[in-house]
Amino acid sequence: MKRRLTYLSLFALLLPFLACQQSAKQKESTTTSDSNTVTLDSVAFGANIDGKAAKLYQIKNSNGVTAYLTEFGARIVGLWVPDRLGTLTDVVLGFKNAADYNNPAEPYFGPIVGPFGNRIAKGKFSLDGKNYTTTVNNGPNTLHGGEKGLHFVHWTAKQVNDKVVSFSYTHPDMQDGFPGNIKIEVVYSLTDDNELHINYQAVSDKKTVINLTNHAYFNLNGEGSGSILNHDLRIFADQYTPVDSTLIPTGELASVKDTPFDFNFPKTIGKDIDQDDQQLAYGKGYDHNFVLNGTKVDGLNHAATLTGDQTGIIMDIYTQEPGIQFYSGNFMGDKVTLKSGKTDSFRTAVCLEPQHFPDSPNQPNFPSTILNPGDTYSTKSIYKFSTIK
Repeated sequence: MKRRLTYLSLFALLLPFLACQQSAKQKESTTTSDSNTVTLDSVAFGANIDGKAAKLYQIKNSNGVTAYLTEFGARIVGLWVPDRLGTLTDVVLGFKNAADYNNPAEPYFGPIVGPFGNRIAKGKFSLDGKNYTTTVNNGPNTLHGGEKGLHFVHWTAKQVNDKVVSFSYTHPDMQDGFPGNIKIEVVYSLTDDNELHINYQAVSDKKTVINLTNHAYFNLNGEGSGSILNHDLRIFADQYTPVDSTLIPTGELASVKDTPFDFNFPKTIGKDIDQDDQQLAYGKGYDHNFVLNGTKVDGLNHAATLTGDQTGIIMDIYTQEPGIQFYSGNFMGDKVTLKSGKTDSFRTAVCLEPQHFPDSPNQPNFPSTILNPGDTYSTKSIYKFSTIK
């Protein structure tokens, strides 16, 4: 009886401690749950740009993967995917307020770019003997459709369901010098396999050129987490298109073998980026188109695999496009403040843009980007997220 009373006394002494521990566990659980909840303030985000409202749209799958989008530029504002511990991590750089995207100095955070993504030499091309001059906005060249392009316009948004948002826009004839009233639709959708699909369609009433892609800045360790130089990257390409000093392709399809451009086996982005190489000097790092080698997954080109070194997040890109532009964030320089409160420091994000080759309208040996009246431009790219096992 005496021993039983002793045990009861000991239990009474331990009870407050055990209760405290249980409370701490509950608090820890609540904290973990809260940190894994994705929210952006739609009221704080909204803004009028050029007299039109820019709002926030959300799509979400059954695993909690969440993308935020806006009609100004039909752009990705943020994308939360699970890391190796299951914690949702925002892997796309963006802003808390729509007005911050209306910045000519830094216009390409997350938008659809076009009607011709990438560069056109000296802003000139011809179709059927007729010469066209497009707005020059990148040294001597046109970049991503010119000054307005598709990134600085308001698209019409439609929330199809919890997992799908569509954006539509008609690019007016001769805006930034591109012929044709080009009706464009871009559909973002999330699957329960943690895939972000981007489907593109366009028709034109005049012969024109078109090359659409998304220009998201990715950091798989999370927005504001630091350098991407330790991310592992694999690009399924045996060739790339060398460029001149203004980053216009020379027309050559050069082998990546025995060059810093060989990513046929995974390596860190930083492994060869500082090599003494003329092409790297031109781009101040990687800013080049890679010619996909036709490695297929479910009928699409497997373009690239990017892996975050801290989170273990893997992003595989599959596409119908023949190339992918790899940009290693060489011109980022603490110019803007991101959702995380951090700035866009040098090489803290990477762009991987599935697309046709730069300057294709002036390069007859490149895959054609011509869109004829009566034809439909249609392409899709998939960004699939998983983690290191």
